[in-house]
Order: sequence, then C-alpha cells, then structure tokens
Amino acid sequence: MRTYLNLRFVTSAPAAHQLPPTPAEVALAGRSNVGKSTLLNALAGRRSLARVSSKPGRTQLLNCFATPDGGTLVDLPGYGYAATASATARTAWRRRMERYLLERDRLALTLLLIDAEVGPTRLDREMLAWLRRHAVPVQIVATKLDKVRSSRRERRRRELAAGCGVAAGEVVWVSATQGVGLDRLAVLVTAALADRG
Repeated sequence: MRTYLNLRFVTSAPAAHQLPPTPAEVALAGRSNVGKSTLLNALAGRRSLARVSSKPGRTQLLNCFATPDGGTLVDLPGYGYAATASATARTAWRRRMERYLLERDRLALTLLLIDAEVGPTRLDREMLAWLRRHAVPVQIVATKLDKVRSSRRERRRRELAAGCGVAAGEVVWVSATQGVGLDRLAVLVTAALADRG
C-alpha cells in the first residue's frame, strides 16, 4: 500500500520572510520542466494540489504546502529556461530561490530533481555545486524514470550518479506516473521533517 504525504496548500510568497513559520521544511528544486509539481501531487496522492503546466517556468513564487504536524514543503521556482519569461524575470527568480535557501533557517533538506532521461545538465551541476558550497543539505532525486528504456536504466543510473559525484545508491529514482520510488521518497521527507521538528 502506498505511503502518501498529507499535504495542504498554504500560500505562495515572493520571498522567504513572507512564508509562515515552520518547525522543519523540505524544498523542491530543479529545472523548469523536471516535474516538481507533478511529483508533489504524486507524493500527496492528489491530482491538483500543485498546479501542473505544459509550459516550463510557471512556478514563479515560493509555493508552500503544510503537513498536519506543521512541517512544510516548498516548491521553488524552476531554474533554466522559461519561454514566457524575460531574462530579467529569470534572474529575479534565481535570486529569490538562492535567498530562500540561505535564509530559511528551518530548512532540513533540499530535494534536487534531475531528469532521469536527460541526466544532469550544466545548470543541474551548477546548482548542486552551489548547494554543496553553501552547506545546504541535499538529496538528489531522478525524476521521469519511466521515460528511460528498461535496457538503459542500469547504465543511466551509473552515469547520472557519476555526473553528480555520488554513488548510484544515493540517488532516489522516481516515476510520478508509475509510482516508482515514491514510498522511499515519502519516508525520506518524513524523516527530514521529524529530525528538525
């Protein structure tokens, strides 16, 4: 039986100081089209908790979701391209995200989502290096596992992990559409929130 996170939407805020207080928080970061909102919905077992768009870059604010015990998850603006946004807007989103990651003192863990089919891009590697440089706790999550042909999965696991400088077993592999890996990820999120609670 699936383990779901009991989440409810709280607010969207342009800055970290406008988010509600929390005993512990987990953030979701990743490229604009990596599937953060889809993953949030899958973890909660709900189709429309987080807005999913076919156009990358729709998440422009810090979207906050709460658990019954007061812990929170925050969906960050995607980095990378967004066809509907200017370069100035994209820069503002990046700065907003960086300020959040540095200023949110109850941040227990950042889930860095990487497209399993594409592997870590230059932007993904830059983001990972930035998180490590600033000692932000991070867990790499490979999304869209269903898009990788089964014959290529073992090789892809090794390549993606090597590209991130971690062991293959340290990456959480998920498919929001097929439910693969969601229980493991839900347990990790729950543990991170409990450790800081």
